Amino acid sequence: MKKKVASKTTQERGTLDLNEPHPSAHSALEYIQGLGYEKLTMYQESYSSCAIEGNRLAEICSETLHRILIGQPISDRYVLGLAWSIKNMEETSKE
Repeated sequence: MKKKVASKTTQERGTLDLNEPHPSAHSALEYIQGLGYEKLTMYQESYSSCAIEGNRLAEICSETLHRILIGQPISDRYVLGLAWSIKNMEETSKE
């Protein structure tokens, strides 16, 4: 006999479970890692330099990038934020 599974409500379907990563986090990490070590260390230096001046975004992105570079676990929201920040800088540098 099949066990009946209760269907999720619209709100539940749109809410991540406690330990469920955001579906885009894997793509964001692949994007970051795909930039290559040289470019990532350049961004690390830029973020670190701005973090010294108290720039909150730079403080968070610098530490997030550091954790990625040394292979430490990192929360999906930090990965997504870092990817978005780097993507914005990449697009700005093309203009």
